[in-house]
Amino acid sequence: MTLDAAYSNTGAVPNAASYPEAWEEAAFETRSVEQAFGRARLNIPYGDGARQKFDLFLPAGRAEGIVVFIHGGYWMKFDHSFWSHLAKGAQERGWAVAIPGYTLAPEARISDITGEIGQAISAAAGYVNGPIVLTGHSAGGHLVARMAMADAPLSPDISARLQRIVPISPVSDLRPLMQTAMNDTLKLDAAEAKAESPALHPKSLDVPVSVWVGADELPAFLDQADWLRQAWNAPVTRAAGKHHFNVIDPLADPDSDLIADLLRA
Repeated sequence: MTLDAAYSNTGAVPNAASYPEAWEEAAFETRSVEQAFGRARLNIPYGDGARQKFDLFLPAGRAEGIVVFIHGGYWMKFDHSFWSHLAKGAQERGWAVAIPGYTLAPEARISDITGEIGQAISAAAGYVNGPIVLTGHSAGGHLVARMAMADAPLSPDISARLQRIVPISPVSDLRPLMQTAMNDTLKLDAAEAKAESPALHPKSLDVPVSVWVGADELPAFLDQADWLRQAWNAPVTRAAGKHHFNVIDPLADPDSDLIADLLRA
């Protein structure tokens, strides 16, 4: 038995193919505006890899802290340029927002990507003082949850600045993906799947974690959110009327419940 259909969001969301183009257009418009106002720093390198870059969006005044958003795409798709518009919610609330890219599978294993995200968070945090909030979507939700585990690739100084982690539609247990065709690219084995699964390990950092997932998502993603809730005693919000591709839209709205949860001290 394979689990391809269980984890195929493109097969479950109406007009799924239209979303990447819409994200790319909205992100381009946001970058153009923010550059014109002098509030965007683009393609800042955090490593030597071609995809190891992040964009930084600054608020109008002094930053309250920094939010780092990690994108999804099953560790295989997209780059940091698709998501700039999602910075607007936190930015308008006075926070800086960093959006990094990372090396994609199969060039990098998921364990390698975890290390890159640690580098990206550390580099971005060097530009802004104050607390750090982490959020990410789907594979990005996995990656930000991964930062709360005992072997997270963060220094004690960076870990001490973490104020909140909000995984959105995270993949918290990677073992089911070994039964999908994606694993031809991801190349997960049992040891890596277990080691990289937040739901299979205790949360080691004393930092609040809250999980969001669309109420209209595939059962597999509702389960993945619930597994993290059970493992970490983390509250889960099932966002009404949201599926896997639009559950992140409220990040662009400074008055949304998602932004309120994200920036809660």
